[in-house]
Amino acid sequence: MSQSKKLSAGVIRSDLLMADGRTIRYYDSHGQARTAADQRPQEDQPGIGELRLDPLVNEWVVMAAHRQGRVFLPPKELCPLCPTNGELLTEIPDSNYEVVVFDNRSPSLRKPEGDWAAPDMVSTKTDAGTAAGKCEVICFTDNHGGSFGELTPQRVRVLLEAWSDRVRELSLEPYIHHIAPFENRGEEVGVTLFHPHGQIYAYSYLPPRVQKMLAVAKLHFENTGRVLFDDVVARELKDEDRIVAKNEHWVAFVPYAARYPFEIHVAPLKPVADLAGLSPAQSDAFPEIALEVTRRLDGVFGIAMAYIATWHQAPVREGRDLLRLHWQITSVRRAPGKLKYLAGSESAMGAFIMDLKPEQSAGQLRDVVL
Repeated sequence: MSQSKKLSAGVIRSDLLMADGRTIRYYDSHGQARTAADQRPQEDQPGIGELRLDPLVNEWVVMAAHRQGRVFLPPKELCPLCPTNGELLTEIPDSNYEVVVFDNRSPSLRKPEGDWAAPDMVSTKTDAGTAAGKCEVICFTDNHGGSFGELTPQRVRVLLEAWSDRVRELSLEPYIHHIAPFENRGEEVGVTLFHPHGQIYAYSYLPPRVQKMLAVAKLHFENTGRVLFDDVVARELKDEDRIVAKNEHWVAFVPYAARYPFEIHVAPLKPVADLAGLSPAQSDAFPEIALEVTRRLDGVFGIAMAYIATWHQAPVREGRDLLRLHWQITSVRRAPGKLKYLAGSESAMGAFIMDLKPEQSAGQLRDVVL
C-alpha cells in the first residue's frame, strides 16, 4: 500500500516499497493513484563501502567496489529507468510516471547501521570508516528519448518540488552533512544511462569544494560583514555583459572567472540557503529560466551539449548564513567535435586555463535564437 503526502504546487508524493526493500517515490500533479507492485524477484542489496582518508590533502575518498558491475549504456528496450512494460520489469513498477525518485541500486554511499561518526581526520594513521550517506536516482520523465531542455515548464516545476522535498527529508538524517542534486548529460561526462535523469548525493562529510567555498565565505564575511555570493551576484548584475538570462526572481550568468568553455550559474535574486528555502514565487519562476538556459546551451552549436548541472547549496548543519543556493551548469564542449580535456594543469594541479573569455561565451549564449 502506498503512503501519500501533499506538497506545494499541487504535487502529491506517493511512496511504495520495491521488491528488494528500497523505496520508490512518485511525484505527480494530476491525481494519479500509485499502486503498482514491483514484480521482480527479491535481491540482496550491496553492502556499505569504505571512507579512506587521503592524508596529503586531508580529503575523504569513497571505496565502492560493488559499483564495478553496474548497468552501462543498455539499449532503449532494456532501459531500467523506463516504466515497466510487459516483460520488461524495470526500477519503476508503474506503466507511466511524471517524476520518480528511488534509492540507487548500486550506491556509492548508503545509510549506516546504528550511531555513526566519521573517523577523526588526522594522518596516515586515520582508520577507514564506512561510506555513510544516501544516493538516490531522480527520473525527469518517462520519455526515454527526451532531455531536460525538452520538458514542459509544468514538469520542471514538479521536478523542482521533488528536489526540494528530498532536501527537506534528507536533512533530517543525523549523519547527513551536505546534499548535492546533479545531472550528468552525455557520454563525454560519463553518463551510463541515456534516459533523462539525475542523482542526489547526500554526504556524511563536507566535499572538498564545499569545504573550500565555506572557508572563503567565512573569511570574506569576517573582512566585510557581507556574504560573498551576494557580492558575486551584485557584480554580475552591475557588469551585465556576462548575464545570459533574467526574470523577476532569477538571474543566469557566466561567472567572471569561468573554468569551462560554457559555464552558467543560475541564482535566485533573493538569496536562500538551499532548495527547501525557495518561496512559491521563486519556485514558480524557475522553469522559465531553467529551460531557456539549457536550450540556449544546445543552440550554440546546434547540437545536444554534454554538461553537468549541479545544485550548490549550504551544508545541512553549518554555514547556513554564508553559502547560497545556485544551479551550476558546466560543459566541456568548446566547439563542434572538440572538447576541453582536463589534462595536466587542470587534472594534476587543479589549475584551470580558459581559451575562451566568459564575456565571449555569454555573448554566444545570448545570440542563440530560441
